[in-house]
Amino acid sequence: MNYRIEISPLPQWSDARGEGVRKQIAKFFGFPVEKVWSRDVYTVSASLTEEEARRVASLLYNPVLQGWRVGAAKSSNFEPLPECDYLVAVGFKPGVTDNVGRSARAAVGDILGRKLREDEHIFSSTEYLLYGPKLTREEAETIGSKLLANELIQSVLVLSGEEAANGIPLNLPMVNGRQGGEVHEYNLEVPDDQLLEISRKGILALSLEEMKAIQGYFRQAQNREKYGLGHNPTDVELEVLAQTWSEHCKHKIFSAKIDYENLENGEKQEIVSCYKTFIQKSTREIADKVDWLVSVFSDNAGVIDFNDKIDLVYKVETHNSPSALDPYGGAMTGIVGVNRDPLGTGQGADLLINVWGYCLGSPFTDEKDVPEGLLHPRRLRDGVHKGVIDGGNQSGIPYGNGWEYFDERYIGKPLVYCGTVGTLPKMVHGVRGASKTIKPGDLIVMGGGRIGKDGIHGATFSSEELHKDSPVQAVQIGDPITQKKLGDFIHEARERGLYRFITDNGAGGLSSSVGEMAELCNGCRMDLALAPVKYAGLQPWEILVSEAQERMSFAVPPEKIDEFRQLAKERDVEVSVLGEFTDDGKFHIQYNGRTVALLDIEFMHGGLPRLSLRARWKAPHFPEPDLSSRKAGEDLVAMMGRLNICSDEYKARQYDHEVKGLSVVKPFIGKCRDVAGDATVTMVEPLSREGVILSSAILPRYSDIDTYHMTASCIDLGIRRVVAVGGKIDRTAGLDNFCWPDPVQSEKTPDGEYKLAQLVRANQALADYTKKFMVPCISGKDSMKNDSTRGGRKISIPPSLLFSVISKMDDVTKAVTPDAKKAGDLVYVIGMTRPELGGSEYFAMLGATGNNVPKVDAERALATYRAVSNATDAELVHSLTTPALGGLGVAFARVAMAGRLGLEIDLGAIPAENCSELEVLFSESNSRFVATVPPEKKQEFETMLAGVVFAEVGKVIPEQKLVLRGSRGTEEIPLEALLREYKGTLDQI
Repeated sequence: MNYRIEISPLPQWSDARGEGVRKQIAKFFGFPVEKVWSRDVYTVSASLTEEEARRVASLLYNPVLQGWRVGAAKSSNFEPLPECDYLVAVGFKPGVTDNVGRSARAAVGDILGRKLREDEHIFSSTEYLLYGPKLTREEAETIGSKLLANELIQSVLVLSGEEAANGIPLNLPMVNGRQGGEVHEYNLEVPDDQLLEISRKGILALSLEEMKAIQGYFRQAQNREKYGLGHNPTDVELEVLAQTWSEHCKHKIFSAKIDYENLENGEKQEIVSCYKTFIQKSTREIADKVDWLVSVFSDNAGVIDFNDKIDLVYKVETHNSPSALDPYGGAMTGIVGVNRDPLGTGQGADLLINVWGYCLGSPFTDEKDVPEGLLHPRRLRDGVHKGVIDGGNQSGIPYGNGWEYFDERYIGKPLVYCGTVGTLPKMVHGVRGASKTIKPGDLIVMGGGRIGKDGIHGATFSSEELHKDSPVQAVQIGDPITQKKLGDFIHEARERGLYRFITDNGAGGLSSSVGEMAELCNGCRMDLALAPVKYAGLQPWEILVSEAQERMSFAVPPEKIDEFRQLAKERDVEVSVLGEFTDDGKFHIQYNGRTVALLDIEFMHGGLPRLSLRARWKAPHFPEPDLSSRKAGEDLVAMMGRLNICSDEYKARQYDHEVKGLSVVKPFIGKCRDVAGDATVTMVEPLSREGVILSSAILPRYSDIDTYHMTASCIDLGIRRVVAVGGKIDRTAGLDNFCWPDPVQSEKTPDGEYKLAQLVRANQALADYTKKFMVPCISGKDSMKNDSTRGGRKISIPPSLLFSVISKMDDVTKAVTPDAKKAGDLVYVIGMTRPELGGSEYFAMLGATGNNVPKVDAERALATYRAVSNATDAELVHSLTTPALGGLGVAFARVAMAGRLGLEIDLGAIPAENCSELEVLFSESNSRFVATVPPEKKQEFETMLAGVVFAEVGKVIPEQKLVLRGSRGTEEIPLEALLREYKGTLDQI
């Protein structure tokens, strides 16, 4: 039987969801919609009696706010909503993860006292009732397709009020399963153009050289007949190699041999692997000098020492391509996916904090400037935020750091960064918490969610530009509730020592996780028919490479499997034994006992031909803007409303940073807690004095001038933000996340050699400055080919490096925040200001780029950071902040706004080299701070800073205004004007 269960708001109460939709319609479309009601609908396709259906409905609603209706039956408080002008119904398409429906399915099972059968289903949908007599059907359809649903994964039904009154069709997105278990062979004995066509049609993202390497391997493969295989590869084998060799998984560009030449000075260098030459090598050199690196670049996340009980685990990932197609699902998958990285590190970490950051096009972009096939940045932003909120907070994890960066070049492909900090016990059941092993004979076990078509070709898809044929099946939707149960189960299994090895099923699914595990013990044998699937009809290759979420792979000793299974059953986590690890050198895959893939582990992981590329660097030059007629005060007020400076509090407050109750310095600080801080401080355990500092830095516009100095500036900014909250750099580590446009020279990328040179220079700076600061990279990721050709227009992102920083804080009670605390305090500027406006936010406001990009003097910076850390450790400052975008002008404004106190500043007293007053205010020179100091601590503070550049430049005043005294006179800027700009731009957006 099929039942429609309708859960409607009671008319006497307001409908917050419906009102939110009405506001969005008015703001973004201007359509004549006067009111919106929304209601939830569950379609139950199961063997239920009418009485059981009514009982289910009665337990799915809130009797205070809602009523229910099933056919003619209804709750005693049910009141039908008025007939609307148009109804828009939104549900998921067949096969797409429906988390609400999945939760309802579990609830119905509990209500009935039995689990629903495989052929019984519950589907969720949402109906929006639109009221507006002047609204047209076309406008209602636009609302449905461009605001309420993503038609890539959701169905939209629009009915007039009269049509809806005559009956609404049931939402039954059944998957019609075809016959599964089919295996096909590929004939690779074909001309080169046909080899490339096989790669293109199969979305394999393999080059001709790679296809020919595979062709050569199968020509020479031995003993395949013994396993029932011919000399042609099966679709399973080709898909495995495509996934294993994808840019996403193999990092082919970072591993390439590069012929680099600097055309400016004639420098030439042959680089074999940027990763090994710069990133890994610099970390190893630092590791020889410090004793707190535990596990770096060898596991799913980096691990550093914290205290005698636990280590810290940190990983930041990107999920750009899927988020471009489905912002909600892509971003949710990003956050739940990166949560699995610490879960799969060592013996399995406990999750502590999430971080997020997004590079997007402006939400105010004109519709006509968005190429066909791309989502509007506003809609994309809404979906990304909602996805990470639902994925992170529903997992019981607070956010500890978040940011947004806007540039029109991210319209083609957004950058969606998600990260997770975890804690790992030093010892677990007699073994090191950061260690993991596999022995031949250990069982291959998959736990968590089931396998579906979602995420198929995710690894190969994210290795290409976004184009009109990008596969929709690469989209996934995470289920944080299923993953939370899995995480709790892992914690218990870890404490009992029930597994030897754990890793997550991310890009490439079982092919990747089991393939990498098999490399450690030199072999595996796995039967895909034993894997649990969401629905019938999946082919073996789909089961193997699907990236369906919430799954982990384990190596379980045979003697522990019964206890492992029993615990999983008690915790309602599905686990399946798929095979065993071997040492025969083969990646051996079966389906119902029949061999469908047999690859040598050595070829699978080591047979990829190395790319050979050319990189040529020549510095660009840009015109310098005329600043002679600019007015500092007016420009500062305007700067506060810039998208990259203004407050994103409206979105950020929708996340929860108080889950677990461990936050010390929160994302928003100050008297009214409405100004973004420099970094956050979080206790690792309740009421502990030990804490962790998290900061981040991203400066894409500097890349327009020189990625070397962009990278150096990112490292410096990330580090000094740690210092700005009272931290020290002695126990500080970094994570590098490179997101780059296609840097491979080709017909469609004629400037590939220049873009590759930009990548080389960024890597050179990363090695140089991490070693100078003794801040090692402990983990990282690269995402290449962040370009879009949709709508016939190529859009490439600017070269972007996110440098995330994690640092131990010994005493969180000494944490400092930017807000001015007391009138009469003295204002100091620490560090030298230079005329470095190239790539700055100020020049961007003027439509310019400039040339003099900020640079880093590491020796001076180190001396400054140690002196400032000594001052905060001695508790000599009332407030401290570090200038970033917008320079000192924005920093002064933030100090004043946060404290709701004024500042009186003498611009002539600020330490500066050859700067105009505009340059003093808006230059983004590195390694600087603004501090407020109580007068009685003046002498002690200045003594502490002896040997570094600093000056007393003003004082905190009780009047709410920013007073700037310069050579042209005095400007007084009301705090109200600064706050209005700072808080207004993205308010309610």
